[in-house]
Amino acid sequence: MDRLLLFPISTRVERDSLTIAGHDLASLSAEHGTPLYIYDRATLDASAQSYTDALTAHYPASAHITYAGKAFLCKAIAQWTQEHDFFIDCTGEGEIKIAVAAGVPREYILVHGVNKSIDDLKAAIEHAGTVVVDNITELERIHLLIINHQPPFPNFWLRLLPGIAVSTHHAHTQTGQHDSKFGMTREEILVAAIFCNENNLPLTGIHFHQGSNFRDPEPLIPAIELALDLAKEIGFKGEWHFCPGGGWGIAYHEDELPNPSIDSYVRGVAEAVIEGCRRRGLELPHLHLEPGRSLVARAGVAIYRVGAVKKRGDKTWLLADGGMADNPRFALYGARYSCLPVSGVGRERSERVSVAGPYCESGDIIIEDLPMPKIQEGDLIAIPVAGAYHLSMSSNYNGARRPAVLMLEAGKAKLIVRRETTDDLLKRDTKI
Repeated sequence: MDRLLLFPISTRVERDSLTIAGHDLASLSAEHGTPLYIYDRATLDASAQSYTDALTAHYPASAHITYAGKAFLCKAIAQWTQEHDFFIDCTGEGEIKIAVAAGVPREYILVHGVNKSIDDLKAAIEHAGTVVVDNITELERIHLLIINHQPPFPNFWLRLLPGIAVSTHHAHTQTGQHDSKFGMTREEILVAAIFCNENNLPLTGIHFHQGSNFRDPEPLIPAIELALDLAKEIGFKGEWHFCPGGGWGIAYHEDELPNPSIDSYVRGVAEAVIEGCRRRGLELPHLHLEPGRSLVARAGVAIYRVGAVKKRGDKTWLLADGGMADNPRFALYGARYSCLPVSGVGRERSERVSVAGPYCESGDIIIEDLPMPKIQEGDLIAIPVAGAYHLSMSSNYNGARRPAVLMLEAGKAKLIVRRETTDDLLKRDTKI
């Protein structure tokens, strides 16, 4: 398959060099330095429109997309979600405060978290329209906090543990199985619903999530059935909310192309909810879907500069200036990637290379055994599908400073996250 299909939709090869939204990547790297992350606005908008169109086509009642902030959240991305009328799923106080600073209205902030701190809960009560409750202890803490708080209060959904996982490439991206740390069992959900009723907490919905980066929606169906059974038992009437999670997959490597169909995913979920509600005599809920990765992953590209090339027997290492500090996904769960040289794109792919970063870990690898043209020290490489779970998982390991981030449109390259500096690191610390 054509490796270019992994890149943002505005990517072009001009004079044998990569451009995105008309911007030359080599020029951007010279101006802003590397590692450098870019987001293509056209790809973001097209992904958002695909989900909106699919919901409009397949679900006759009210529905919303909820952007999963954990994929990547900054003020500019939060503002972008509001241009598409999306909710934002925030995990904890930090993400809540980013959404608030970006001007996201209270009713569009939805709060998740498996073990929310008191500060997380206080921020949620003050700023959020909805809190997804993970466990009964959390619900009891919320009740105690609300007693001393003035309205308005958020609505509450209960997070179900369906006991059914979707098929992903690694166990660490599954969340719905029986022994998962997330959510409540059926019995715990019923206890939580009684607690809400007895204490006048506005219980308005049910949520579950089964895993991330999956391609087959079939395992969602029994989980939807279980959740709708609970909705009927709880007795939701009138306007209520139902979220069967998200996590729809996307291709990271040319071997995984084509990308799975967003329309077929949304249609499958919508049809299951519509038919399930009809059989149970339930009114259709306000349906929420939570794509994060499949909204933003393809829009992002990481640009690294190769500092050294090492030959080790049959293995060729390209040692780049970025790695697990800005993208730990290989180290965490063996994620696969592809890449292209920024210049000389059309050259014959005559070598098989592995790409590693500068950090003192054997797991600091980005790519293994990929056909590439001959790369020399100082060359730039571009890694596609870098828009989700890179920067949000990034760290200061080995004193690394997080990269700059640009938003690209035709004729415009806007810095949306500045590069961290050593001064940023030093400001946190005090001497003994």
